[in-house]
Amino acid sequence: MDIYLLFWIVFVVLFSAVFIIDMFVTDHRSGAVGVKSALIWTAIWIATALIFGLSIYLFLPSGQTKAIEFITGYIIEYSLSVDNLFVFIMIFSAMHIEDRYQPTILLWGIIGAVILRILFITAGVELINKFAFMSYVFGAILLYTAFKILYSGDQESEPGNNIFVRIAKKILRIDTRASNKHFFVMHNNKIYVTIAFITLIMLESTDVIFALDSIPAVLSITQDPFIAITSNLFAIIGLRSLFFALAGIIHLFHYLKYGISFILLFIGIKMLISAFFEISAAISLLVIFVTLSISILLSILIKEKE
Repeated sequence: MDIYLLFWIVFVVLFSAVFIIDMFVTDHRSGAVGVKSALIWTAIWIATALIFGLSIYLFLPSGQTKAIEFITGYIIEYSLSVDNLFVFIMIFSAMHIEDRYQPTILLWGIIGAVILRILFITAGVELINKFAFMSYVFGAILLYTAFKILYSGDQESEPGNNIFVRIAKKILRIDTRASNKHFFVMHNNKIYVTIAFITLIMLESTDVIFALDSIPAVLSITQDPFIAITSNLFAIIGLRSLFFALAGIIHLFHYLKYGISFILLFIGIKMLISAFFEISAAISLLVIFVTLSISILLSILIKEKE
């Protein structure tokens, strides 16, 4: 059996097992989730991804290079996820979604994110393989995103500013009284969508924008679909735990956006100069790790101004 086919099978089985555990075993399945529990499960999912990366190192051809690419892609996706989850937290706050209903909405949001990643990465790899100039397009997107993170406010978290929400309000009947985890309710033999459904639209549309940023980032590290997809999906599967962990310690990460902005700037430049100067995945991993460490350390040492 081809080694890559075997690894695809292992990944699908492992990912499915992790997903089922997260849905039906952990306390994410219902009700509010405590910070301690969320941090424990976050550590478990990170360890699972690292073990998978170790298996790539040991068994895949060019294992050392592929493992570095996997870990680098995983860290990029995870660090970008932190910034994205801050927006999710603000969306739940703006929509007044109770803590006990958030896990269910996040579940469907993550399912949508998994589908988007597979589609976007596959399309991105095909574009780069067929049109070499797409590397420069993706590089420019990352540079734009780097500056956008620095200078944009939180307006994207406001329900009224989301174009998909505005469209939904025009074509769907919305029951603003329904405050629960169900997406649809029935009144007078008519189906209405709920605030939970509108919130899900906001999460998914935000994730589309996030994917347009993160996919070029991971493709700057590798154009191997297996490495790109698995590193992204391993990061995504732990997002629910990460969300509830961040909700309780969000104040510790106020400098993280500067680190993320620098990382996007770095890998954007990496893509733009790739035709005449190649930056190895190992150097990229080092730059990303050091940048995140410094931004988190500064966040802990320097208190945020009121």
